[in-house]
Amino acid sequence: MVKKVTSLLHKKNSITGASVILMVTLTLSNLLGVVRDHFLTQKIPTDILSVYYAAFRIPDFIFNILILGAITSAFIPIFTNLISRDKEQEAWEVASSVVNIAIIFLVIISFLLAIFMPLITPLVVPGFSLEKQKMTTDLARIMLFSPIFFGLSYIFGGILNSYKRFLVYSLSPLVYNLTIILGTLFLADKMGIVGVSLSVITGAFLHFAIQLPVALRLGFRFHWKIFWGHWGVKRIGLLMIPRAIALGANQIMLLIFTGIASGLGGYSIAVYNLADNIQTMPMVVFGTSFATAIFPALSESVSKDQFDEFSLQIKKVTKTILFFMIPMVILLVMLRAQIVRLILGSGHFGWEQTVSTANTLALLAISLVFTGLTPLFSRAFYALHNTKTPMIITLVSVVISIILSKVLSLKYGVEGLAMGYSVGSILACIIYYLALRRPAKLFNEKDLFVFLVKLIISGLIMALALEGTKILTGNFVDMHRSWGVATQAVLAFAIGSAVYLSITWFFGVEELKSLKIIIAKITKKEALDEGK
Repeated sequence: MVKKVTSLLHKKNSITGASVILMVTLTLSNLLGVVRDHFLTQKIPTDILSVYYAAFRIPDFIFNILILGAITSAFIPIFTNLISRDKEQEAWEVASSVVNIAIIFLVIISFLLAIFMPLITPLVVPGFSLEKQKMTTDLARIMLFSPIFFGLSYIFGGILNSYKRFLVYSLSPLVYNLTIILGTLFLADKMGIVGVSLSVITGAFLHFAIQLPVALRLGFRFHWKIFWGHWGVKRIGLLMIPRAIALGANQIMLLIFTGIASGLGGYSIAVYNLADNIQTMPMVVFGTSFATAIFPALSESVSKDQFDEFSLQIKKVTKTILFFMIPMVILLVMLRAQIVRLILGSGHFGWEQTVSTANTLALLAISLVFTGLTPLFSRAFYALHNTKTPMIITLVSVVISIILSKVLSLKYGVEGLAMGYSVGSILACIIYYLALRRPAKLFNEKDLFVFLVKLIISGLIMALALEGTKILTGNFVDMHRSWGVATQAVLAFAIGSAVYLSITWFFGVEELKSLKIIIAKITKKEALDEGK
């Protein structure tokens, strides 16, 4: 049994297998995230949750700038290039150097931020009272440990991705969310939001710890030395700078959103973050999972000058993401109230917060198709060793989002933040596609247009079926009770999904095969070629 589990954890995954693993585990992780948010709203007053999310934003800022940019845009392409050319010894020297550099920078910056946090907090949440600002400072200081563990975790995750070992990498978010859930259940009553913050640190450590054994088995060995002279280390540093700037711009946008929301009401920060957590689920499951799975293959195609294969991979994954994301937008917009009521509507979370969150969710969901494609397009540029173009696109979209959000929030409150974010995200995706057309040879727009028309018609018919089911079911169940809301939501979801799949089958949409493959792999009813 132990050997079987070990073999499974160390097994190399195909693109299809990796996509399925990531979709399943990310779905489970996001479901755990939903459970986490449910218990948070049940155990913690909503205005205190706003303090928690504001405090979390500062450590997250560090991680995104210093680590996430380096891994997604620089480390994986360079590391993959080295191992594909049978230069594993050099690859491990580069990996160890990146680990050392990350530890040094993260520890120093976290220490400095802990010292200066009382000066930083008023800039982040100017609308908070002095009492809440102090609470934000204390929580942020506690959670400053998490970027260190996350930094190490994502480096080892990059190693596993490069070797196409996705299972353990994809299990780490499950462990993280489960740890926060347990911390909320067992510590929140006694320690309040401080107990939740401690569980965040513990979850971040476990996120790292479960990936380390697989990385060691693949060949990673820690060296105290930093190989500054190696071209790979230098190249990672150069490539990550534009990505760090782009992520920094995104994080600054989120910090500004937090600052704006702090002046809109006691629970506005919590409402925005809770709505964002819900709409993030389909984006991560159907967007990020495919982009993450295809990224090593894209990097490998570029390293071998196989640009026709590079183009084919992007086109296929683009269609697959569209196939899944269009119905997700319809479901989230049309069932927004039911979803928020079922997930968050208990404990300290009242009807006013529910309505505001549902409206915010709908406005965020409008851009889901575009935010689902953006991870793929950005990774295509990273595979081409181009991090400047994504940086410029991100900066433009962030500036537009900030300006629109500030203006719209004056009239529409927290919903205005969602409007501004969606417009910026839509614009970013469109620019990404236009910029990627020439290097990726994406010139067959007729084929994509016909495909989109089929999906849009299928989605519109799905929406009619979904609305009819909602109205009919609402006449027979008690919508004031949770079971009634759940019955309406489940029936509408089931019938709407069935209609969408039926119409796309009628139109002969080939991406239905992707769904069949995913189901076959999950149920193991069909043996699939792992080499595909």
